[in-house]
Amino acid sequence: MSNAELFPVFFAASPRPYNIALRNPRLTEAFRPMPSAIDPSAAFEQSAAFEQLALPLFASLYNHANWLTRDPSEAEDLVQETFSKALRAFDSFQSDTNFKAWIFRILRNTFLTSRTGIAAARTIFLEDQPDTLDTTASGPTPEDILLRLDNQATLQTALEQLQPQLREALLLCDVEEIKYRDIAVILDVPIGTVMSRISRARTTLRQLLLPHLGKSL
Repeated sequence: MSNAELFPVFFAASPRPYNIALRNPRLTEAFRPMPSAIDPSAAFEQSAAFEQLALPLFASLYNHANWLTRDPSEAEDLVQETFSKALRAFDSFQSDTNFKAWIFRILRNTFLTSRTGIAAARTIFLEDQPDTLDTTASGPTPEDILLRLDNQATLQTALEQLQPQLREALLLCDVEEIKYRDIAVILDVPIGTVMSRISRARTTLRQLLLPHLGKSL
């Protein structure tokens, strides 16, 4: 079972269809070949290569942008700007590295320069600050609970209660299946911080969902 099937709420939360890039002229503009005074054919090939790598990630990028911005229209704009920036910088991408991690980092950096991102960055987040909930409790994992819980509204509510930094790390790891070292690059934090955030997110999510488990049986 894939993580997308196990965590349907992560994807159900985005109301727009995944082929939005093919329907929206503002988004398809991002894939037009960049003009090149030296070799137009090379620019076209570069754009085609970028599209081959980027288009399959559109759904993931849009869903993640929607969780970051909490606004479908703003998420759409964020993905469009991400594609435009990534295409312009595509010649700097190293083919032996993770393209998904590369473009997700561009998405996040672009978000941080937006009005919403700047406001979010002002929120103080202390790594060692204890959560309101007791994160030392043992019991079923979030995966175990989700296999038994079919109430997506409850999942949505629980996810929204996570601190944004914890939720973002959890999404990148458990939904996007990005490795710790790449998440560290995306978030620009040490790998130990990534592991800590993911662990705390999973534990907190488990505690938020456990009280609702009996209602779904």
